[in-house]
Amino acid sequence: MTQSPSSSSTFSPRHRWKVLTAGVAANAAFSVAFSGIPMTAVLMRTGYQLDNTTLGLVLGLMGLGIAVSELPWGLLTDRWGDRPVLLMGLGSTAIALVAMALWAAPAAGHIPGLGWLGAGLLLVGLLGGSVNGASGRAVMTWFDASERGLAMSIRQTAVPLGGGIGALVLPFVALHFGFAALYGLLALLCALSAAMSWAWVHEPPIAPRGNKTVEAAAPKSGPLRNVRVWRIVAGIGILCAPQFAVLSFGTVFLHDFGHAGFATITATMVFTQVGAMVMRVWSGRWTDRRRNRPAYLRACSALSVLLFAGLAVLVMVSGTHAADSVALRIALVVLLGVSGVSVSAWHGVAYTELATLAGAARAGTALGMANTSVFLVCFVTPFSIPYLLALQGWPMVWLAASACALVAMPLLVPRPAVADQKVAKAALSRST
Repeated sequence: MTQSPSSSSTFSPRHRWKVLTAGVAANAAFSVAFSGIPMTAVLMRTGYQLDNTTLGLVLGLMGLGIAVSELPWGLLTDRWGDRPVLLMGLGSTAIALVAMALWAAPAAGHIPGLGWLGAGLLLVGLLGGSVNGASGRAVMTWFDASERGLAMSIRQTAVPLGGGIGALVLPFVALHFGFAALYGLLALLCALSAAMSWAWVHEPPIAPRGNKTVEAAAPKSGPLRNVRVWRIVAGIGILCAPQFAVLSFGTVFLHDFGHAGFATITATMVFTQVGAMVMRVWSGRWTDRRRNRPAYLRACSALSVLLFAGLAVLVMVSGTHAADSVALRIALVVLLGVSGVSVSAWHGVAYTELATLAGAARAGTALGMANTSVFLVCFVTPFSIPYLLALQGWPMVWLAASACALVAMPLLVPRPAVADQKVAKAALSRST
């Protein structure tokens, strides 16, 4: 089902930027859904008449669906190619969202059963999980080693880009037009991105320059049998827990504890997503030039540990008087936003490191493994937060986020990575 060499030979190397654009569009369209829907958490809690525990379960179901489907989608991508997987996944996701608009949206005098909402979000996650591995493999096959960090980081900006659009648009749509319009809008975005994938995503005419050097440094065994791949996969997933805590319950935190208004909450979430997007592009280009991905990942992890610990301390200091102090309220908003940016800035670099380690031919499988880890955490995080709140309140939530960043640090940057990086550099210098 992949493109033959003759069919793909008409594409020049410059076509790689169109492939990247289509990959960004696919990821952004789905990110508007899985990152944007939690931005409506306060409205969803009211519209569907949910308590915090049920809300956390519902918000986690889409992540569970993605987690379950990521590895199968990744394996199919390596076997079939990027184009058929993107078209199949985006098209079916659009259909699932249309079904939610028809049967799982609250209306005047009617609140759909929890089963309809949960099943719909689970199905959207199962189908939409296709975009992650497929678009990542396309980047690895079209871009050479000197550009992959930048290209993968640009692709990863799609997640905060979609989240920023979701934070800016979806609460407004849900508030003024209802959840049926919200699901319909998400379906339209998926359909439009499927059209872009149909037009632009093809197999490259030749292997990208520099692939042989990278593949020579990659292990001979597949990703599923590589212990170091599994370590990075685990580290990526664990470091996503603080990120999902901000994305899933950040609005609830600002509303319930900080007593922030609708405009402040929206601005904070948009800042978090835009800041993460900018940092991902910058970090990809910076680490491509300096070849210091492990050091950058270590720095992001350490900074996240400190920021979330600081947020927990600030919450403990403010106590129940956060709403009575403008200075404390501003500090809570700023620190939450900066923490969200810090814990989201590393994705492109980590995914590039992982895909390079696995090799371009097996990048779909490796990225599927990583995204399975990420979205298992996406399910567990919002499900767990209400219990942490009941235990010790918001300080416990943010301390747990800090602890996750601390645990992830040695997994993302294991000691053997330093030696392996030196070997890869030596191989590259010999080839040039």
